[in-house]
Amino acid sequence: MEKILVSIVEDIAEIREGLRFMINQTNDFSCLAVYENTADAYRGLLSNPPQLAIMDISLPDGTGLDCIRKLKIAGSTTQFMVFTIYEDSEQVFEALAAGASGYLLKNASPGKIAEALRDLQDGGSPMSASIARKVVNSFRASDEQNKLSTREMEVLGRLAKGFLYKEIADQLFISTGTVRQHIHHIYEKLHVQNRTEAINKIFGKQG
Repeated sequence: MEKILVSIVEDIAEIREGLRFMINQTNDFSCLAVYENTADAYRGLLSNPPQLAIMDISLPDGTGLDCIRKLKIAGSTTQFMVFTIYEDSEQVFEALAAGASGYLLKNASPGKIAEALRDLQDGGSPMSASIARKVVNSFRASDEQNKLSTREMEVLGRLAKGFLYKEIADQLFISTGTVRQHIHHIYEKLHVQNRTEAINKIFGKQG
């Protein structure tokens, strides 16, 4: 059976060698190359492309996400799985926008890593459970936002920052009564009872 070629971009030697060992011990994979920085990774992944690449985010000379972005622009067909300690939503969505197809946290077990690589090769988008939940919650929040008008989002955004009704009215050049009316409509659309529930429903699930 022809093995799936995997390259590794990771600056910490212990993690890098651990991944290399795990991949070479797995029947269907073979480690093609390892890289410690983005410059070497860019050159190597273009000239000697694997089917899959495991990419760290924080590297000595830049970020793995920039490297993925440049490789995709250059026409790389390698499938990238980000392998990192970062689990904030901003990093996750930046990785996906850059061209990564998977996102795994470094606390994943060897079995989980191998399973994720197989999923990636089969066209899937493997993610750690906590990362997948953030993605789902973000889409849910986006759906809720779409229920509100631009003005209602402006009012709710100011409520989230702690402004009083009168301050919001002054900032938006409307009356306090109009602010109250907007808030009433927000509660109805989001099916919530108070400002805390409304704010959490829109803003509280994206961090």
